[in-house]
Amino acid sequence: MAFYATDRIALFIDGANLYSAAKGLNIDLDFKKLLDEFQKRGVLVRAYYYTAIVENEDYSPIRPLVDWLDYNGFAVVTKPAREYTDASGRKRHRGDMNVELAVDMMEMAASADHMVLFSGNSDFHRLIEAVQRKGVRVTVVSTLKSSPPMASDEMRRQADAFVDLADLAATIARPRTSSMPRFLQPTPEQDDDR
Repeated sequence: MAFYATDRIALFIDGANLYSAAKGLNIDLDFKKLLDEFQKRGVLVRAYYYTAIVENEDYSPIRPLVDWLDYNGFAVVTKPAREYTDASGRKRHRGDMNVELAVDMMEMAASADHMVLFSGNSDFHRLIEAVQRKGVRVTVVSTLKSSPPMASDEMRRQADAFVDLADLAATIARPRTSSMPRFLQPTPEQDDDR
């Protein structure tokens, strides 16, 4: 991934897609480390995070993350998820953020030299092409190392650079001490006491 110290960088994170890629790789992302990493690579103009939120629930597992991101340097873009019933009669939620992400990328094209899109969704192929015509370099971050792979061939071909999320894991993931769920893992202080 070629960055220059004077690059004006903008991050665009498709929350659902990044979550699926990280889950497929069995890694927990540390968004503070992610932000720090790209602040080192140039001038970080903006870091966007896109997600749909299920409303009218007593507890939303995404809400604490969204709140943390909002207070810690990310521009969070949300909308309510739509409820539907699948073929087997189960209630499901859907919330596509592609239009919001595309509009923001096009608007930021005049203010950025390098955009990093965290999504392997082939729907963004033409968006990348349009942004590149405006003179912006685009790096796609997704993964081929999950099952199924999350990065489409069209995205990898169109991007100026492709970075596998697995290759960034050492830099932007939380360390795992075992296969235990994160909330059961000992903190560094607890490890020192053993």
